[in-house]
Amino acid sequence: MDSIAPYLGTLVVAVPALLVLVVGAASLFGRPLPERKLTRCIQFAIVTGLLAALVMLALMLITGTRHVPIELGDWVSIPHYHFHIKFIFDRLSVPFVILTFLLCGTVGAFAANYMHREPGFTRFHISYAIFVLGMVTTSLAGTIETLFAGWEFVGLSSALLVAFFHERPAPVRNGLRVWAVYRVSDAALLLAAVVMHHLRGHGDFDQLLGNASWPEGVSHIESGATFVVGALLLLAAAGKSALVPFSSWLPRAMEGPTPSSAIFYGALSVHLGAFLLLRFSPLLDASPALRVAVIVIGLITAVFAAITARVQSDIKSALSYASLTQVGLIVMEIGLGLRYLALIHILGHGCVRTLQFLRAPALLQDYRTLENAIGKKLPSRSAGVREWAYRFALERGYLDILLDEYIARPVIWFFKKSDDLERRYVAWLRGSVAATTDKRDDASLED
Repeated sequence: MDSIAPYLGTLVVAVPALLVLVVGAASLFGRPLPERKLTRCIQFAIVTGLLAALVMLALMLITGTRHVPIELGDWVSIPHYHFHIKFIFDRLSVPFVILTFLLCGTVGAFAANYMHREPGFTRFHISYAIFVLGMVTTSLAGTIETLFAGWEFVGLSSALLVAFFHERPAPVRNGLRVWAVYRVSDAALLLAAVVMHHLRGHGDFDQLLGNASWPEGVSHIESGATFVVGALLLLAAAGKSALVPFSSWLPRAMEGPTPSSAIFYGALSVHLGAFLLLRFSPLLDASPALRVAVIVIGLITAVFAAITARVQSDIKSALSYASLTQVGLIVMEIGLGLRYLALIHILGHGCVRTLQFLRAPALLQDYRTLENAIGKKLPSRSAGVREWAYRFALERGYLDILLDEYIARPVIWFFKKSDDLERRYVAWLRGSVAATTDKRDDASLED
């Protein structure tokens, strides 16, 4: 086990990285691969990575090993900071990475026909390859730095595919909205990484959460800082998984091609926030207030999404809110300490939603209608409550307005002021330098 595990683990991550390198380099040098060769490269990478992950799982089950760390050294090493590359194979990461390969392989096979002769066929598959690499890296990450790198790959590919049809204004506008929300999520995760490094001097999960296999770890972060770190991670998870108040970007993401909607917002990407909470579940055990916050946010998200899904007039929006309902329930399960149940819920829900999203175009064609997803009327005996509920659902909880007024605008205002201060400071420095230079020139002339 010890002799073969490092090679298998490295292969699981190296295959998606090699796929991105081959597909991207071919396009970068102006010689994109033909559709058939590109499809075969993707199939080879997915199958190879899946087989390596399955062999690793079999070896772990045979030997009874529950935690296999794989060290790849430091990418960056400077005083007081290092970017440490490490991957962990355990009872959380292995099922999630196998799910990633299975669903990405399914969607890749579907996209080969769905995107056939599409002008952006190669562009779609480059983003798809980046997404696969990001998901595998995030799933197996053993340090906060490695996880953040994969997290960024996922966010970048998601935003690019939402704006895939860039010749129309709506996809570009919605892609920017998704990217803006992801920036808030990424900033929270980056702040959490900085705080961890400040507190412990590193971001290694084994040292932060104990060497015990998941989910039996114990937080080694000081009790006073546990809630702060956990709150930042919860904010990062909320943005990535579209939990309230960030839920409004999820239906906007349906502007992308159907394969990207299936793999990103129905199966994998939307569960990434829940995966983050599962990885840092020892922090929840150390902070009851944080557990309550996770439960409340999950409950509010599930109720909001269940109400809103009932009035959507297109099937992809209805499915996106149905997915969000289940994600809210998964987050509740994590807050309640039901970690294995949450993991099983993620695996099953991802498979079901992938099938539903891939079936959506054919379903619309079969029924010859764009409004086949309208559910039953909201149950209520009071006409006033029913009317308010319908209005609330049709406006999607007014979350777009709330995000614009209370999150986007204050952030934009802050950065504009920061930019203005920077410009003034630079202008002052230039003036000081110019004044000093003039004085020196005058003195030299007098001499």
